[in-house]
Amino acid sequence: MKVATAAYPMDWLQNWAQYEDKIAAWVAEAAGQGAELLVFPEYGAMELATLAGEAAAGDLERSLHAVSERMEEAGALHAGLARAHGVHILAASAPVFDPALGARPVNRACLFAPSGAQGHQDKQIMTRFERDEWDVAPGGSLKLFETALGRVGILICYDAEYPLLARALVEAGAEILLVPSCTERLAGYWRVRIGAMARALEGQCVSVMSSTVGDARWSPAVDTNAGAGGVFGPPDTGFPATGVLAAGAVDAPGWTFAEIDRDRIAQVRADGVVLNATHWDEQAPRIGAVTTCALR
Repeated sequence: MKVATAAYPMDWLQNWAQYEDKIAAWVAEAAGQGAELLVFPEYGAMELATLAGEAAAGDLERSLHAVSERMEEAGALHAGLARAHGVHILAASAPVFDPALGARPVNRACLFAPSGAQGHQDKQIMTRFERDEWDVAPGGSLKLFETALGRVGILICYDAEYPLLARALVEAGAEILLVPSCTERLAGYWRVRIGAMARALEGQCVSVMSSTVGDARWSPAVDTNAGAGGVFGPPDTGFPATGVLAAGAVDAPGWTFAEIDRDRIAQVRADGVVLNATHWDEQAPRIGAVTTCALR
């Protein structure tokens, strides 16, 4: 399959029609180049706060509510585009107030299939900003999505820095890990990218990272953004020696494309030069006790 992963700039929107036109153009461009799976970034939906006006967009708490209130419409838009273009779309994540999960919002990314089927993944582990400033809460459990393109898991940004989350998805059968991200500096981008690459190595799978890019000075939450799209695999049989299937230019808006071959994932797991996914459980008996050796 061909995957497209976004380096996505957030814009000041004058009206809903402008947002519809923007998302439709992005989807049409990727689909027009043969992409079957499109991955938008974490918190890319924050641009929807601008539709509530400058005061709301510039206030942390009000912006959470403003975006959450638009997610039903945004979902319908993405679902329609997935059907129209025959593609799978991971829409940009958003703060969502879900009464079933408590009083505080979760960070939720929704996956849309061309069949009309859809599902969502909530972020598991919050960053310091999400905890201390926004009070965004961990959401529902990890999910494995059985799709026509393969078995897909989603690790939202910081979640990709935690190997046990990815391992749970790999053990459930994940072949592809989607990593939508939102980072304000180059260091943050590389933290998530290194995490995404490490998870591909450990799980002998493919990880697909998307990013927000550029300035959004109207927002106190996502005012600066640095990143790029990237697609990574294990540096092993059937994959590039670097593990990098594709990497976009940092801070350059647009799509990054790569081909993903599920047969190569199966092959490297069965007969790679190393067998990280198979040998994972051998760690358990080796970490039961750590011996301290004094060499002073």
